[in-house]
Amino acid sequence: MYLSRFLSLHALWVTVSSVMQHYPSVWGHYDVCKTQIYTEEGKVWDYMACQPEARDMIKYVKVTLDPPDITCGDPPETFCAMGNPYMCNNECDASTQELAHPPELMFDLEGRHPSTFWQSTTWKDYPKPLHVNITLSWNKTIELTDNIVITFESGRPDQMILEKSLDYGRTWQPYQYYATDCLDAFHMDPKSVRDLSQHTVLEIICTEEYSTGYMTNSKIIHFEIKDRFAFFAGPRLHNMASLYGQLDTTKKLRDFFTITDLRIRLLRPATGEIYVDEQHLARYFYAISDIRVYGRCKCNLHATGCKEENKRLLCECEHNTTGPDCGKCKKNYQGRPWSPGSYLPIPKGTANISNVCDNELLHCQNGGTCINNVRCQCPPAYTGILCEKLKCEREPGGCGPSSARGLPGPGPL
Repeated sequence: MYLSRFLSLHALWVTVSSVMQHYPSVWGHYDVCKTQIYTEEGKVWDYMACQPEARDMIKYVKVTLDPPDITCGDPPETFCAMGNPYMCNNECDASTQELAHPPELMFDLEGRHPSTFWQSTTWKDYPKPLHVNITLSWNKTIELTDNIVITFESGRPDQMILEKSLDYGRTWQPYQYYATDCLDAFHMDPKSVRDLSQHTVLEIICTEEYSTGYMTNSKIIHFEIKDRFAFFAGPRLHNMASLYGQLDTTKKLRDFFTITDLRIRLLRPATGEIYVDEQHLARYFYAISDIRVYGRCKCNLHATGCKEENKRLLCECEHNTTGPDCGKCKKNYQGRPWSPGSYLPIPKGTANISNVCDNELLHCQNGGTCINNVRCQCPPAYTGILCEKLKCEREPGGCGPSSARGLPGPGPL
């Protein structure tokens, strides 16, 4: 009895496992570009929309600070604790490794004790503003898939703007404003993502949620990607089909989650008070211990892989496409204009592969037949993408005078 019950449960698990293997990965991730299927014409490729897996994009980032000399330590400088202006036993010295706080410490492995962090100079030039721009560049179009998270080692800034670029830093748009007082700082009413909806998800807001509090658990600032996804996919993102459908049909929504660069504009350091204590300016500075950005290479649904080559991310394009973002057709595959893949219909999407041939503009030659616009079926004596070459040209001795005798003549060009 126990054996039969075990076998029944095992059979059920095998069935469930089989279903899970075939559907959720394709539904949720579009992680296959093509698969072989059998038809009346034999074994052929069935093409699908596809995209790379999400990954930690900080591994590939280039960081730039403006002004360039804003990092503390040159010359050496003493700074004080935020909560106690008389505790000034901390030193920043760029010439000593243990006391230096260079920009790369924003991206190193966390969990060390004491923690590592980048730090700016102190606000010694008050009342001149202490402004810092931290620019993160990928030289590649990125689709964000999770929250942007910035961890401050001191206090979260009183005023900050997160900006994005879609054209490699030539132009910038605000992503979100952060302030202890949004109305005073940016002339905006304070809001949170929870105040948005499907219809207002693209609204640029100012939030006070991440700009108050100076305790250990109050160091983190978020830009909420998943909360915005949830307006379409549900609170636990179970209905990804709905989100993909919206991304497919709404370019503004798709562009909202797409970047080439991010810029963190630090406008006023944490003060903890209404007024700046001019007698203890060494307690005011910026310090960041960690930045997290998760996303995937944008490949226009024409690739599942993205590789780093010469310090640049490149899509490993399929569907007869090429370019850093798979944004054009390969040479000899231009039977129709290039177009991106589509998430629809769920779950396979539409590959929109670049055509090899058609019956109007790009004909198969030498009597070849165009099969589904993706390949030329050549007569026995010919080969090549468009059946433009004699097979015998590759054979020892080359082609004789009768190599193509009796075969149909070249088709129209």
